Amino acid sequence: MAHNWTPESWRGDRFTAKHIPHYEDQAALAGAEQTLAGYPPLVFAGEARALKAELGRAAAGEAFLLQGGDCAESFAEFSPNNIRDTFRVILQMAAVLTFASKMPVVKVGRMAGQFAKPRSAPTETQGDITAPSYFGDIINGIEFGVESRANDPERMIRAYSQSAATLNLLRAFAGGGYANLRQVHRWTLDFMGRSPWAEQYQSIADRIGEALDFMEACGIDTENEPALKAASFYTSHEALLLPYEQALTRQDSLTGEWFDCSAHMLWIGDRTRFIDSAHVEFLRGVNNPIGVKCGPSLAPDDLLAMLDTLNPGREAGRITLISRYGHEKVEAGLPPLVRAVAREGHPVVWSCDPMHGNVVKSDSGYKTRPFERILSEVKGFFAVHRAEGTHAGGIHVEMTGQDVTECTGGAVAITDEGLADRYHTHCDPRLNAAQSLELAFTLAEMLNLELTERQRDAA
Repeated sequence: MAHNWTPESWRGDRFTAKHIPHYEDQAALAGAEQTLAGYPPLVFAGEARALKAELGRAAAGEAFLLQGGDCAESFAEFSPNNIRDTFRVILQMAAVLTFASKMPVVKVGRMAGQFAKPRSAPTETQGDITAPSYFGDIINGIEFGVESRANDPERMIRAYSQSAATLNLLRAFAGGGYANLRQVHRWTLDFMGRSPWAEQYQSIADRIGEALDFMEACGIDTENEPALKAASFYTSHEALLLPYEQALTRQDSLTGEWFDCSAHMLWIGDRTRFIDSAHVEFLRGVNNPIGVKCGPSLAPDDLLAMLDTLNPGREAGRITLISRYGHEKVEAGLPPLVRAVAREGHPVVWSCDPMHGNVVKSDSGYKTRPFERILSEVKGFFAVHRAEGTHAGGIHVEMTGQDVTECTGGAVAITDEGLADRYHTHCDPRLNAAQSLELAFTLAEMLNLELTERQRDAA
């Protein structure tokens, strides 16, 4: 257990709490925290430990992490269909990546808790009116106005309820036959039949089908085999709103260890990642797997100090380092961090976030992410790890199963002018279902190349 730590130690004067909202009604805040503290945990310690074990395999080069979902979940877009569609695309991506890499794919959703968002400015001005910035539905409303943008602690209760309902549905989908591998492959074939890039990746899809046919010919019932009809699926979000996270922190009755039971995995963002950060203090004491965003502002020595703070016991699967550089900076900026971590022997999962460093303002005024830049950063990430002899262990994307038009490009050829058609995000632009699958097939080619090189080196 972490030395000299309690679930509320982050509130101490020696820690700096950035991007945590101020609530005018402190009594209402205390009431919401007390209510949440009395609610059941959303996830359980054993589930978080299982995820840590799977991530430990990824840290050892024996698995690959697929982490994806909404930039920011919202109350308005909450529906079973949206949850189902995003879950389905993640399953499709995972099936393609598993086949190409010949490794297990650890499936983690940015779901059931990804509500809070840090913002660069605390206020926003429109005309003569200045109101607080929108910090996510768990904190305030997206509609512009002084009243709707007021920080409301009761929103934490609603976020908990939505997260509980989302988790309930995800567990049913993952274990109730919806995740059957044969069905997932049928979805992919159906989708490819309507996609302009189908021919380019047809051979991969054909080989997946042949593998399933072979298993059935050997007497394996692909519709009912437990390993093929269910999927392990975990949840994650940025641990930003610490009053909410603390209220859902529980002590495991079996081990005495503390877990943040709002999600299986939490991560710390680029803006709250510093040594005297209240967020770092909170996360060092919970035993969930932890992600750390790594970008151009992070020096190797600072990263090593962060690793010593968050994972002094060097437990495999505890830390995932999520690089976010931008397509032009990744090949120059990432190697010093990779070398420092390798030199010190920290067992981490290296994952690539190709989204946050590639945001541009389109001519039409929309914030977007060109698909070509996203692919370029992923390719640069793989190139760095190939050169350093380390494992490119994961991908972290903001995506949705909906047919939105938020990121330009891809084979679906979303143009600047077309962004307005279905631009629905509450925060940053997301890959749609077609772009997510196209990314998965491109990743599959890279993973297959990595597999070929490993086999050649072992020969």
